[in-house]
Amino acid sequence: MSKTGPLERKMDQPAEDMSALVLAVAQRQDRAAFGSLFQHYAPRVKSYLIRHGADSTQAEEIVQETMLSLWRKAAMFDPTKASAGTWIFTIARNLRIDAIRKNRRPEFDAEDPAFVPDPEQAPDDSLQAGQVRLQVRNALKDLPEEQALVVRLSFFEDKPHGEIA
Repeated sequence: MSKTGPLERKMDQPAEDMSALVLAVAQRQDRAAFGSLFQHYAPRVKSYLIRHGADSTQAEEIVQETMLSLWRKAAMFDPTKASAGTWIFTIARNLRIDAIRKNRRPEFDAEDPAFVPDPEQAPDDSLQAGQVRLQVRNALKDLPEEQALVVRLSFFEDKPHGEIA
């Protein structure tokens, strides 16, 4: 007769038993069931992530996120659609993909000229620009309509001369 503890027996449980543990977490927030799942899947998920390119630190972080997701989302588990292992490894794979995308996304550069607003115009410059606009409008009124149209299209609407002609 061998002396095996409850944890050792749980480590060798069939897939149905693992699914039952996930359901226990979902229904009763069973910490012992979660502990058994963690003991069984955490090292396997870490190994899987390392085999797929994650470094040890990143793999450990993703394992923690995976197991946290298991705890939080256990109610979403459906044993008729997948085994507990498939479900847990899918969570880990998706978290790994998210981590890769996050690392590939460029960092926000607050100094990028596209994000830096134009400096405010000095009040006297603003006044002068307004006066110039008024003078141009008045000068356009003095032109014949056909010439005024050509000036408006060329200078204010940036139309090429070929299009205006």
